[in-house]
Amino acid sequence: MARIAIAGLHHETNTFAPLKATYDDFARGGGWPGLQRGEAFFKTFKGMNLPIAGAIETLGAAGHTLVPLVWAAATPSAHVTEDAYERIVGMTLDDLKAALPVDAVSLDLHGAMVTEHLDDGEGELLRRVRALIGKDVPIVASLDLHANVTPEMVEYADILVAFRTYPHVDMGATGKRASRALLSLLNGGGKTHKAFETLPFLIPLSWQCTMMEPAAGIYRELAAIEAETGVLLSFAPGFPAADFAYCGGAIFGYGADARKTRETVAHLAARIISHEKDFAGKIYTADEGVAEALRRPAKKPVVLADTQDNPGAGGTSDTVGLLEALVRAKADRTSLAVMWDPAAAEAAHLVGQGASFTIDLGGKSGAPGQRPFRGSFTVDGLGDGRFLGTGPMYGGAHMNLGPMALLRIGGVRVVVASRKVQAADQAIFRHLGVDPTAERILALKSSVHFRADFAPIAEDILVVKAPGAMLADPADFPFKRLRPGIRVNPLGRPFSA
Repeated sequence: MARIAIAGLHHETNTFAPLKATYDDFARGGGWPGLQRGEAFFKTFKGMNLPIAGAIETLGAAGHTLVPLVWAAATPSAHVTEDAYERIVGMTLDDLKAALPVDAVSLDLHGAMVTEHLDDGEGELLRRVRALIGKDVPIVASLDLHANVTPEMVEYADILVAFRTYPHVDMGATGKRASRALLSLLNGGGKTHKAFETLPFLIPLSWQCTMMEPAAGIYRELAAIEAETGVLLSFAPGFPAADFAYCGGAIFGYGADARKTRETVAHLAARIISHEKDFAGKIYTADEGVAEALRRPAKKPVVLADTQDNPGAGGTSDTVGLLEALVRAKADRTSLAVMWDPAAAEAAHLVGQGASFTIDLGGKSGAPGQRPFRGSFTVDGLGDGRFLGTGPMYGGAHMNLGPMALLRIGGVRVVVASRKVQAADQAIFRHLGVDPTAERILALKSSVHFRADFAPIAEDILVVKAPGAMLADPADFPFKRLRPGIRVNPLGRPFSA
């Protein structure tokens, strides 16, 4: 039986966002567990929809000895600080060094990390791991669907395996798939040849959703090609808010025959490029989205996706543009989540449920051009922020959002939390006594992940362009360092420095 070191590091970096990820952000963990080290892995991740959980289950079931190192994740934001990266990677390498010799390394990575001192956080981590263990010990890593995959990542890992769903309901399944690939390597049946292609255009985040076309059809075709050819395939559409050369989509594969692997990856890349014009959709202004939602029959909720303030993509989760539009329109039976404002949550707990008070809500993160919303609110609910996720993505996750409050102004209620999290689970509302199925409008600070739990209850979903750091159209970002010639959105202008 083999000794397999397991570890993970997750951060999705929006280089245009206002707030950086510090070591403390990884220690707390945001919507996922805080930093884990050693034997804590086996208790913390049990039953969770995470790649590390799928890896532990699959590799453990095969009878191998698992050596847990370090796992850490922080809410998406601007660059990871050099201090945070070097401390966490340093701990990981120290623990790996102490565990040597090992027969393999299994990593749970994101793939879109930019640090203060490195464009490619994962590529450098893989390089350092490879330097420690040598060229003959296999490294297999799972990646997020939004990974900005680089040549260095492909070079230093034996196999990379990316999610295939957005919302990411297959995180645990991807950990299992990557682990089966690792077991194949250990059993001598490895797929040794690699191929890697990049897309010539950036894909807006909202239109990477695999519940819609063209992505849904592309992933069906990927699975069919994989089954026909035997080449292990991945397509990562990329995270389009990172200003460096390898921002964007990538296709990569692994097979027993070098030529067949190259041709298969090239064929899939061509099929994806043929859909370039389809990676777009209608985006409403805040006022247009609210007006359209109010025109719909009030039988099921209309979801307004506040995509540009998505904390899952570097947004601060405290901009108030959509809230202002809802109040302006006198919307009723409306709930908005999640507004990150620890001071407002604390003030609500001090005055108590049922009390009314005037407060400056949101807009406190220091994001350029943002300001709070000043109004008189009634405290409709209070919570400690501890609850179990119940939806397809966060299901089984023990959420800890700190003190929470439900604040009402007119017919609009705002879910306020002390920690940032994407509004991707109905339990966020239910924790404060809100039945999301009974609302007329649900305003969610999220781009796509919400669809897994909210699409089944929604009359319609409208993507809204209100202020925030995750711009809905990549062409609106002031890029300076992309690779020359890549189109900044589908069928858009080529980038030139």
